Amino acid sequence: MEILTLHNDDVNSFEKIQAALIRYCEYNPMQAEQSAIIANHCGKVVIKEGDFMEILELEKKFLNLNITVTRSKTKMKI
Repeated sequence: MEILTLHNDDVNSFEKIQAALIRYCEYNPMQAEQSAIIANHCGKVVIKEGDFMEILELEKKFLNLNITVTRSKTKMKI
């Protein structure tokens, strides 16, 4: 499993971030707003968890919009 993390930046507007979350992560407007606020205040927020290919495709879409995201592996639970 992989996770995609959205990072705060001083470039993109809340509206652009929210629109991308709604379009690509299928968030509702409230979820998108909350995630944008969390990233702004905490510096980052996990926006999606899934298999490698799904997260890789999402990462490309966000990076094409110049929205800072990182992809990483989830820690396995035992």
